[in-house]
Amino acid sequence: MNVKEVTGWIGVLLILSAYSLVTFGFIQPENVLYGLMNVTGAFGIVVSSYYKRDFQPVLLNGIWLIVAVIGIIKNIS
Repeated sequence: MNVKEVTGWIGVLLILSAYSLVTFGFIQPENVLYGLMNVTGAFGIVVSSYYKRDFQPVLLNGIWLIVAVIGIIKNIS
């Protein structure tokens, strides 16, 4: 397994962890940690998918990343 694949797996784990933490009430969606986990996770999946030339996850997670950044900015303001 190379660095790009590990980056993708870490991204998947971060997004699933963030979703689980909110679903089970450990953090609120307004928590900056939730946004940061989503941004970092989406970025990891984008990197991994781009190098595999698998562009559907690149598009999906690119949008996910943008939405998460907007959420962080909204919650910080």
